[in-house]
Amino acid sequence: MRTFIYIDGFNFYYGAVKGTPYKWLDFKKLFQNLLDPKHEILSIKYFTALVSGKIDPNQPIRQKSFIRALEKYIPEITVYYGTFLSHPTFKPLAYPITKNVFGKDVKFANVIKTEEKGSDVNLAVHLLDDAWLDRYDCAVVVSNDSDLSESLRIVKTELCKTIGLIPPADTHPSKELMRYATFNKCIRKSVLAISQLPDPIPFTSIHKPSSW
Repeated sequence: MRTFIYIDGFNFYYGAVKGTPYKWLDFKKLFQNLLDPKHEILSIKYFTALVSGKIDPNQPIRQKSFIRALEKYIPEITVYYGTFLSHPTFKPLAYPITKNVFGKDVKFANVIKTEEKGSDVNLAVHLLDDAWLDRYDCAVVVSNDSDLSESLRIVKTELCKTIGLIPPADTHPSKELMRYATFNKCIRKSVLAISQLPDPIPFTSIHKPSSW
C-alpha cells in the first residue's frame, strides 16, 4: 500500500515529545513501528516553522540541527515551512489578581503571544494535491487539528483513499477527524524510545543537542 505521511510539526512536538528525552526522533522508524508491514512509506511530509529564539536563543539551533538530521538520514522526508510569529498583546487574566501594589485589581496583562501560521493549510493542500494526483493509496495524518476535517472528507469520500489518523497527544482523537479515518493509532512513549535517530548522524557532524 503506497503510503504518504503528513506531520503537523508543532502539534506533534507539543503533543508527543515536549518534556521527554525522545525529541531526537527518527520519523521513518517511528511509522514503521506503528503501521502494518503492508504500508510502503514513500513520502514523509513534515510541516513546521522556524522558531524565533526570543525566549530561548538556543531553541533555533536545536531545531535546525534536528531538521538537518532528518534531511540527511531519511531520504523520504521533505520539510515545508510556515511562519512562526511572536508579539506582545493585551490579554485578560484567567485568575484576576486582587489588590496589587497600587491597591487596584489587576484583570489584564501584557503577554507575549506565540503562534504558528501556515502549517495546517500547507498540510491540507498537500494532502489533497497528492490524492488528486494519485500518489498514494493511504494518507497517514499526524495531527489532532479539527480544521483538517474537510480535507480528510474529500480525500476519503470523493477520492476513495484510505486515511490513517495518529493524534500526537495521549488523548482522544478529534471527533471531526475520526469521522473520516479508516484507522487510528496512538503514539506511546515505548514506541518513541525505540525510534530514535543515531547520534551522531552517520557520515556527518550532526549531533543530538546536549539538552535533549
